[in-house]
Amino acid sequence: MNAPPFFTVFSKYISDLCKMKRTLLLWIAALCTPAGCFGQIDWENFLAGQDMIWNRLPEAWDEAPFLGNGSLGSYICREPQTNALRIDVGNNTVHDHRSDDRGIHGRCRLMISHFLLHPIGEIRSGTMRLDLWNAEASGRLSTDAGTIDWRAYVAAESPCIVFDATAAGGERDFSWEFRPENRDSPRHQLGQKLGRSHLTARDYRPNPEAQVRESGGTTLCWQPLLEGGGTATAWRVFGSGAHRTLVVSCAHSFPDTTALAKAREAVRRLDPEELPELEKAHRAWWHGYYPQSFVSLPDKKIENFYWAQIYKLASATRPGGGLLDNCGPWLVPTPWPNAWWNLNVQLSYWPLYASNRLELAQPLVDSVAEHLDNLAGNVPEPYRHDSAALPVATDFELVGACVGEPGSEKAQVGNLAWLCHNLWLHYRFGMDDSILRRALYPALRRAVNFYLHFLYEDERGVLHLKKTYSPEYGSAEDCNYDLALLRWGCRTLLEAADRLGTDDPLRATWRRVEERLADYPQDERGMMIGKGLPYTRSHRHYSHLLMFYPLYLLNADQAGSRELMERSVEHWHGIPGNILGYSYTGAASLYAAFCEGDRALEMLDGLFTRTLRPNTMYRESGPVIETPLSGAQSLHDMLLQSWGGKIRVFPAVPERWTEIRFRNLRTEGAFLVSAVREKGKTTAIRIESLAGEPCILKTDMEHPIVKDGETALEPIGGAEYALKLKKGESVLLTAGGAPEPPMRPVAGPGGNFFGLK
Repeated sequence: MNAPPFFTVFSKYISDLCKMKRTLLLWIAALCTPAGCFGQIDWENFLAGQDMIWNRLPEAWDEAPFLGNGSLGSYICREPQTNALRIDVGNNTVHDHRSDDRGIHGRCRLMISHFLLHPIGEIRSGTMRLDLWNAEASGRLSTDAGTIDWRAYVAAESPCIVFDATAAGGERDFSWEFRPENRDSPRHQLGQKLGRSHLTARDYRPNPEAQVRESGGTTLCWQPLLEGGGTATAWRVFGSGAHRTLVVSCAHSFPDTTALAKAREAVRRLDPEELPELEKAHRAWWHGYYPQSFVSLPDKKIENFYWAQIYKLASATRPGGGLLDNCGPWLVPTPWPNAWWNLNVQLSYWPLYASNRLELAQPLVDSVAEHLDNLAGNVPEPYRHDSAALPVATDFELVGACVGEPGSEKAQVGNLAWLCHNLWLHYRFGMDDSILRRALYPALRRAVNFYLHFLYEDERGVLHLKKTYSPEYGSAEDCNYDLALLRWGCRTLLEAADRLGTDDPLRATWRRVEERLADYPQDERGMMIGKGLPYTRSHRHYSHLLMFYPLYLLNADQAGSRELMERSVEHWHGIPGNILGYSYTGAASLYAAFCEGDRALEMLDGLFTRTLRPNTMYRESGPVIETPLSGAQSLHDMLLQSWGGKIRVFPAVPERWTEIRFRNLRTEGAFLVSAVREKGKTTAIRIESLAGEPCILKTDMEHPIVKDGETALEPIGGAEYALKLKKGESVLLTAGGAPEPPMRPVAGPGGNFFGLK
């Protein structure tokens, strides 16, 4: 009897309906675009100029080509001090589940395994290419016996890594070796290796050893956990001799062992004849993904970087997969093998909103909606009836160590409110009320409630907050990190309650807190950390500056805010020693928020010259993917902003970027915006309304005229215009009514800047 088709078997484990819906939505987003724009972009050729190229072999994860499908991931490099090529196996849903340790070690991500390709001869050289359009890595390994040409991809909608190898000369008998990884906490492992006791766990109990067995041509590795469940890796090799294909699958389950069947069946039922269809489906997904938006710049290095991040995002997260944590599916020994909530997760998600890829941010919404009880469990027991919080780190189910009470040392309270700001962005960019109802409103209400227990009133009626912790600087009363988040939280709850038609009994309290909360502590050098605690030592975080960005509570429309922001940022960056990766991207977005494009670019250049790795990854003792991802958001902030109910096109463009084109970037209010800048002037703007929300446009375009569309352009002063667009309507504005310019790549010198040359 013939084996059932691959996708029939696979539907037992992944909902075909969800896959079809996601793929359909991607293709609709790609195709429902003005024909005159979309048809002028040769996506395959355009993205070929963004590919990473290696003329020599990488020897570490932060140099290597990387692959992923939102859960399963791999990177490929030469194994250091070994005559072998490494194919890593990662899965961002794999983590420990220890009930006796809710902290960093007990609920952490876990490494899985890797394969080594052993050639017959000694490796002499090698080349690689990461093909973004097809989401595929390829290369040639040259030895003193011959060559091995290889291709690899992580299937877009199947839990499989496919590695195809073809040997020539004396290399036909190359071999693969499987090696399971140490299943202890990666933070604990790193602490032991470096002799750093603050990273190790006292009395740490190792997880059980891996078990490997072979059955019917499929090899299976089971890596059990102390408290049940575990991780399964299954693989098969198709072909023989010079041409062979390694197919690997990985699954995780807790507390049961269902992962064993999932991983085994994913590869056992796959026939070699079905591999072309698997590859075809994989490419179709990615070809539908990229055209959801388009950005092209004259600075090709930054353009290359940007598209690498768009690729990285879809490699690291998908609906149904894990959260965007510090590592994505490419885990190595690191101090941060968890979801880190005092900045990292928030920054990682930012570029998804403006780039019109909201579906990739859905795991964050779902995690909050499904784990509200776990959020409540993170506060001390007396407050669990009405409050919730996020500690610095949790697992993907939002379980972590208990947050301290304000008034005590290191009470890090604001992380949940900051997470809620991401949920608010997701809502505002899509205008889906279910996000308010399911996740944002209940989570933010509890986050604000926790603050309310610790406010006190002075003789003037001003409300003050007891001592809380500003990541990662110190503790102070009226901590700016928390004052900004509390003020934003109260304002947002009032707006959300209006939207939902909820007569919440706490409305009067939120309004009172917003109106009477203490002002932000500051001195002659700018924003302080909090009352009595000035900024005096180098500090990578900009937690004390959130009122400027991303909250825009103090903004460019207000007198005096620009000068205060500039003093604060210059003082922050003026103390050397701990200004690191996201310090540059944060400063870039802060300057962009105040329309200072040249200063924003200067800060982005700091990221490129000081911290970025050859494959656009970033390392601080371990992977921290939020830094390059936030760099993509800094670029968005330079091209398009939509805070305060206004769409600002090209608000912070550097003077030397005289030509820019972007299509279908998304804004608050659920608008898709396309724009062209030529010879330093904005010549065309197209706006499509997806929700029928009010629209105010701010632009430097000279004499904008409605070229296409039924709406009128109503001047309201200050280069601002009101547009009345119904849901589904669009309008094209051009300078002086000129013809619509083409949407095509911008010319510029160079390309393929990343990789190893």
